[in-house]
Amino acid sequence: MGARSISDRRKAVEKGAGALALALFCVLGIALLQRQGWLDGLNFGLMGAAGRARDSGVGVMITWIMQFASAVGGTAGRFALLAACCVALWRMAWARALWLLCAVVGGTLLNLAAKQIFAAPRPDLLPHLDLVHSYSFPSGHAAGNMIFFGALAILGGRRSVYVLMATAIALIGISRVWLGVHWPSDVLAGWIEGLGWLALCRVWLPAGGGQEESADRVMMRGHSVGGDEAMDPEAVEHRSSGNAQ
Repeated sequence: MGARSISDRRKAVEKGAGALALALFCVLGIALLQRQGWLDGLNFGLMGAAGRARDSGVGVMITWIMQFASAVGGTAGRFALLAACCVALWRMAWARALWLLCAVVGGTLLNLAAKQIFAAPRPDLLPHLDLVHSYSFPSGHAAGNMIFFGALAILGGRRSVYVLMATAIALIGISRVWLGVHWPSDVLAGWIEGLGWLALCRVWLPAGGGQEESADRVMMRGHSVGGDEAMDPEAVEHRSSGNAQ
C-alpha cells in the first residue's frame, strides 16, 4: 500500500510538471508567433475594437469598471486579497492557507522571470489608461489572477465558486486590453502560464482542515483488516466469543 501511494504521488508530480512544461511551451510558441507578426490581425483587431468601444456612449462607464477590475487584479490588490484569504483560512486550515500563499508567490516569481526573458514592449496602438513600467509579455495580471482565483476555486470546490472565479479572471484579463496596456496575446499567454503553474501546485494541495492523511492509511483505518483486530488474532477470537454470550 505504501509503495503504491509513493508511486501514485510520483505520477501526480510528473503530470503536474508535464502540464507546466506544456504551458510554457505554448507561451513560447505564442511569443514567437507574436514577434513574427502572425498574430497582428488578432491583436490589432481586438484592441482596435476596444478603442472604438472606449469612444462610444457607454465607453466611459465601462472604462471605470475596467480600471477597477485592473486595480483589484494588480499586484497590490491581489496580494491584499491574498493576505485576507490566508488570515481567514489559517485557523481552520493552516496548511491550505500556506499552500495558497506559496502558489501565488511562486507564480508571481515565475511570471517576473518570464517577462525578463521575453522583454516585450507594451503595445502603443491605444493611449494607456493605466500606469505601466514593466514588460508586456506574458501578462502579469492574467497569470497572477489565473493562479490566485483559480486556487480559490480549487479550495472552494463548488461549481458556483468556479463560475465566480472564472468571471473575475476573464474580466481582469479583458480589462488589460481595454486599457491599452496589453495585447490580447499577452493575456492569453498569461492565462496559459497561470494554468500550467496551478496544475503543478495542485499536486501538493493539502487535505481539508490542514490535516493531510495518506490514502492507504485512510483505507486501512476504514477496513477491519487494517485495525487492531488484524494485529491481534486473540483479540478477535475473544471479542467474537464475548458477542456470542
